[in-house]
Amino acid sequence: MAIFDVIESMDMGPDAIVQRWPAVGSGEIKLGSQLVVRENQWAVFFRDGKGYDVFDAGRHTLTTGNVPLLIDFVGKHITDGSPFKTEVYFVNKRPIRDLKWGTAEPIIFRDKDLAMVRLRSFGIFSIRVTDPMFFVNKVVGTEGRLETRDVEGFLRAMIVSRMQDVLGEVLTTVLDLASKYDELGAAMKSRVRDDFGKYGLEITDFYVNAITPPPEVQKVIDERTGMAAVGDLNQYYRFKAARAVEKAAEQTGGGAGEGMGMGVGLGMGMSMAQMMGGAMRTTTEQPCPKCNQPMPTGSNFCPSCGNKIGLPDETLIICPECRADNPAKATFCASCGKELPVSGHCPKCGEAMDEADKFCPECGEKMK
Repeated sequence: MAIFDVIESMDMGPDAIVQRWPAVGSGEIKLGSQLVVRENQWAVFFRDGKGYDVFDAGRHTLTTGNVPLLIDFVGKHITDGSPFKTEVYFVNKRPIRDLKWGTAEPIIFRDKDLAMVRLRSFGIFSIRVTDPMFFVNKVVGTEGRLETRDVEGFLRAMIVSRMQDVLGEVLTTVLDLASKYDELGAAMKSRVRDDFGKYGLEITDFYVNAITPPPEVQKVIDERTGMAAVGDLNQYYRFKAARAVEKAAEQTGGGAGEGMGMGVGLGMGMSMAQMMGGAMRTTTEQPCPKCNQPMPTGSNFCPSCGNKIGLPDETLIICPECRADNPAKATFCASCGKELPVSGHCPKCGEAMDEADKFCPECGEKMK
């Protein structure tokens, strides 16, 4: 087997998180070989499933002084000309961006308004290696993950497992989703920071691109959004009626067309007016003074309990001097002070009548 005099990684792309040297098997090197580590790289000597010595950027000549842990492992009898086997992992220092995460299966979410809802979510995140030795030992040595897509899949599983907890803590209803994306992203970044740190990684960015409920829940959200967009219904109907009249006035094309346009315009205007009237009736209500149930303003009787509303009191005594209304038992006018006639009621029909009346003006009953 050939002994390598120069160890380097020539084609490590910006999106590659780690690259193995040699690509297959173990390489034989010797003390005095040259190790070339490029900018934005670390080099980690690795053998039998464990990392030993780490090199930063630069050209290094291997000696017993700069690879002490590896020499201790392979044997101190190694001399300058003795070959020994090793692997070298070149680790990228640059952030690895636009890694994708998403839920393969829906997450069950307890919504305060809609009960249990199944949600799917996805987004992107960015990472960078902060501890190359830890990363190589944990991810490469233990997990056997060399490709960026393998590392991405490994991290994605951790993200999804945390997403369900964060959803329950930050979100109370999916109706508030639109205003919670930034908060969810910040909470997830904080939550997985420690998880990633156990593997020598730092999460630099985390974004929630979308959280999608099932179609039936999405329909409810759309309806709520539409109602909020309409705002004041009275103002909305007035606006629609004004627009209808304006369009009718713009109709042109001759007498028949104009007549038709005016008819349509007036019809639409009347329809809108009726709609406005309906909206006003439904929104201008007052409580019944007896049963406290809502009733349209201006009603004479409560539709719930039948209480008489706003009718003049038939037992009032009208002052013959100033025509002011006075309570039935009043003896003097509250407005001008004139003595009021004593009122009574017919014992047969109950009609109000003066004391001087000899016959009831309603039923003709003779007074005693």
